[in-house]
Amino acid sequence: MELSVEKPENIMKLYDENTGSWRFVKTDKGLSKSLETIEKTLYRLGLSKNEIKVYVYLARAGERKASEISEGLSLHRTETYRILRDLEKKGLISSVFEKPLKFIATPFEKALDILIETKKMKLSLLEKRKANLVDIWLSLPKPETENERKEVFQILEGEEQISLKADEILNSAEKEVSIFVSEHDIPNFYHSGLLDKLEKIYKKDVDVQLLTNYSPKSCFFIEKIKLKKAKYSLSNVDELPTFILTDNKQLVLLIRTNNGKKRVAALWTNYDAFVKALKTLFLELWNNNA
Repeated sequence: MELSVEKPENIMKLYDENTGSWRFVKTDKGLSKSLETIEKTLYRLGLSKNEIKVYVYLARAGERKASEISEGLSLHRTETYRILRDLEKKGLISSVFEKPLKFIATPFEKALDILIETKKMKLSLLEKRKANLVDIWLSLPKPETENERKEVFQILEGEEQISLKADEILNSAEKEVSIFVSEHDIPNFYHSGLLDKLEKIYKKDVDVQLLTNYSPKSCFFIEKIKLKKAKYSLSNVDELPTFILTDNKQLVLLIRTNNGKKRVAALWTNYDAFVKALKTLFLELWNNNA
């Protein structure tokens, strides 16, 4: 006979000042998802995982001693003090001058403002240094290399990296662009500005062909753009991934899991055989729906 023990999920440890003891509180999944979204944002804004843990803990639990933070998050005391100092330098927490020393978090909205402004300042500084950095790079001695075209692959992860690469190859297109976009990706194409980009390059005499599977969602977004060569595929292409081809030279292929609902990565390549294979597939779908 097997004994099944349910593993506790979404457990939070909180200190009760009234009783001087720790309480274990089970949180709902909605709260966990909200906290996960906040933590991901703070990570993108430059905080480490442990810095995020400490800040979120303080912001939710209120004024706390370092020992309480250390025990509540199961962090080493020395590591906790180091993180608190770093967060204080960033303006995300403050010390309360009393004995024993306590710490309090900067209100979340103000903390976001601080992190965003810091990010902007860093980007502005890099922008100012860009020309100088390029000059330094160009001044470096150049090794003797053959100017042979290499066929390469690149794996891209994350919405931002995928959108940047798609934008890059569309900007470099000179003659033609062929795109198959699934109904799962077409909203992202619209909101990221890629559909607007197609309109702009179409006006520069680049031949743009856009193909998508027929669905109410696809129809909604296709009707918002002004492309003469936009078609709905009548073939069964529900499992076909989104891909972008430019000038028969470059390809970005989106990779999804969970029946196409979750994008995990994209592949960029200039590998000639791969590009030609996808172009052949595109033309077959395009001509079958002429």
